[in-house]
Amino acid sequence: MTDALELDALWEDFHRVVNMTSQELAAWLRVSDADEETEPVPEHAGTPTGQHVLAILQKRRTDLTDDDIEVMYEVVDTVTAQADVENEPEPEETRRRHQLMTLGHDPLKP
Repeated sequence: MTDALELDALWEDFHRVVNMTSQELAAWLRVSDADEETEPVPEHAGTPTGQHVLAILQKRRTDLTDDDIEVMYEVVDTVTAQADVENEPEPEETRRRHQLMTLGHDPLKP
């Protein structure tokens, strides 16, 4: 299990890299999973990781599970590795931006 100081740092890192609100992320997961004729049930939209990030955003720090903590580390590592501040994706680089948005990070958001 993670100690309190490490959990505090992870909580801050996670909320720094996840810059979309739970409402923005939920809407994005529905849009990204929709096709021309159907839209998924909101609770089942998006990737499992995207759904887990959404669930974490709706929790208090004291309610985190070991699975939540593991996903938080994965998201922080992935976003940090892919979201190079010097080389943020341009608006036309939609594929990379959309991958990051599935994790709750919109690189074009200030």
